[in-house]
Amino acid sequence: MKRAAVIGLGDISGTHISAIRNNPNITLAAVCDTDEAKRAEAPEGAAFYTDYGEMLERERLDVVHICLPHYLHVPVSEAAAEKGVHVFCEKPMALNSREAEQFAAFEEAHPDIHMGICLQNRYNNSVEVLKSLIDSGKYGRVTGTRGLVAWCRPREYYEKKPWRGRWATAGGGCLINQAVHTLDLLYFLGGPVASVKASVSRMLDYDIEVEDTVTARLDYAGGACGLFMATNANYRNESVQIRVQLEKGEFIIMDNTLFQLKEDGSREKLAEDKRLPGAKFYYGSSHEKLIAGFYEALETGSSDYLHVRDALMSIRLIDAIQESGRSGKTVRV
Repeated sequence: MKRAAVIGLGDISGTHISAIRNNPNITLAAVCDTDEAKRAEAPEGAAFYTDYGEMLERERLDVVHICLPHYLHVPVSEAAAEKGVHVFCEKPMALNSREAEQFAAFEEAHPDIHMGICLQNRYNNSVEVLKSLIDSGKYGRVTGTRGLVAWCRPREYYEKKPWRGRWATAGGGCLINQAVHTLDLLYFLGGPVASVKASVSRMLDYDIEVEDTVTARLDYAGGACGLFMATNANYRNESVQIRVQLEKGEFIIMDNTLFQLKEDGSREKLAEDKRLPGAKFYYGSSHEKLIAGFYEALETGSSDYLHVRDALMSIRLIDAIQESGRSGKTVRV
């Protein structure tokens, strides 16, 4: 039985706590948040701490789940790993490419510690089926991709937690906070990206430093091209759309369902994701699957989980898009 703890009791922590409690092989031993008021919300049976250092000293833990603001992901992950505790870290893995490279080097220097990154949408049924079709070679190589994230974040979203709107604490806006999963999937499905040309802006009249809207062209090393669009300025949260064209077929993921698009304009349903109930359906529903797989890797010693190094490209792409948006030039990744 693995003993786990969750550091940070913000919005996403409930998803992790639920996944832990639904797994009979994991015990939620402790939770931590600097807000003392969160003690009243602590799950039954879990010790509550306001200092993660104290928790790491006092508790016998196998894994910590990092559910903190972005700027704390790397330092707290490293602090836990140095105590011999495995780490499961929420996205994004780091604030920027420099920090991401540091994290990857740290992972390499600590081969006995499992460090998983939460890019759960790679484990969606629709994505897994599409990835297998691409890898099979049946439809030829990828020639084009498109990713669309049309979400809504009201002013209160940033006012409630000001760190979300600041470069030093968030590392960016809609790119790194909302659309990182989609950008990761465009790379995961389409292959290595060679360069990007992007437009990055703030369309909303909020008191924030970071972007809320991005459009980018991706030029893949294999010759494909892609279009990526993300915004927090939509009127509501819509399901992410991902479209992939291959030499002999075209596929789209929309409304959490994978379709093959036919030449006559019809479409064939190939796979459907498990639905996440409630208002945050757009998060995706594969946290539990990803977390279970990480713990299984701990049991077996397998390396079959999403490593720090696997998430590097998502941060490199974000930095390249931001640089292109500032300079107006094409940037190599």
